[in-house]
Amino acid sequence: MIAIGCDHAAVNLKKAVMTHLDEKGIEYIDLGTDGEPCDYPVMAKAVAEKITSGACERGILLCGTGIGMSIAANKVPGIRAAVCSDCFSTRYTRLHNDANILCMGERVIGQGLALELVDIFLETGFEGGRHQRRVDLIRDMEA
Repeated sequence: MIAIGCDHAAVNLKKAVMTHLDEKGIEYIDLGTDGEPCDYPVMAKAVAEKITSGACERGILLCGTGIGMSIAANKVPGIRAAVCSDCFSTRYTRLHNDANILCMGERVIGQGLALELVDIFLETGFEGGRHQRRVDLIRDMEA
């Protein structure tokens, strides 16, 4: 299950991502917004808590740039949110960082690329090995 949320700057991109997930048969929880003005930290916290509670495996957060969402989400212990706007970074944030939230900006990338990044993020696993030690060090920093 995927948790998805956005602020009012990324409603169109969120709709495109949800349509894409529907077409692929991927289940998700839409935590809003549907266009009403909102504060991105509230949305980031809602998605992050779905992941840390175990209700969802991964999340997607969208705003104007993706930066605000990632900053806010990364304040929640156990979250590794990455802003991505290219295929390489998206693949390697999963392989090496075990990122559990993909953040993107509607004002930064087009819908076609965003959907490609969603696929990469959801289809790429974590390599573990030497990278597990580093993810564990990040977890230690949260404690």
